Amino acid sequence: MNHERWMSKALDLAASALSSGVFPVGCVLVSGDLIVGSGIRSHTRPEDMNELDHAEICALRDWIDKGRILGHGNDTDITAYCNLEPCLMCLGALILNGIKRIVYSYEDVMGGATGLDFSRRLTGASGTLDGFFNENLYAKSRIEILGGIKRTESLALFKRFFSDSTQSYWRNSFLYKYTLELP
Repeated sequence: MNHERWMSKALDLAASALSSGVFPVGCVLVSGDLIVGSGIRSHTRPEDMNELDHAEICALRDWIDKGRILGHGNDTDITAYCNLEPCLMCLGALILNGIKRIVYSYEDVMGGATGLDFSRRLTGASGTLDGFFNENLYAKSRIEILGGIKRTESLALFKRFFSDSTQSYWRNSFLYKYTLELP
């Protein structure tokens, strides 16, 4: 697979988001040599902010709206290319929709979830119901994750965003400080 080629497409979307004044995250869903879904992060301005419209969720919605090109579930061979490491919400949505691989550029030191151990029980519930908790939905997913592809290019977009004094999204957060302190 040509990870750099597809990550460039996600970065193009992220640059488009940045140009329109929102947090610069883009995602493309790729099957073979075809983009089957795409999305950008939206609603990061104070007047319309929400934490639902992440690029990965928008790309999944695009794919679903197109009739889930190339199927769904175990027969799906789709790779998600995201220029920012997916958060817990996005990672769960990608896994539950049968995405087999996630490739990302820049690590989300504040909210990235790709390092989670899905082999363990994730629930905090105490006790069991006759082995009810022995079946971990996520542990069965067998997802591949690769980070750091075109990281420098993605970092540049986040530096531009966080350096803009008119932007308030995640201002003074750990991600903000980490990003601006990197060379």
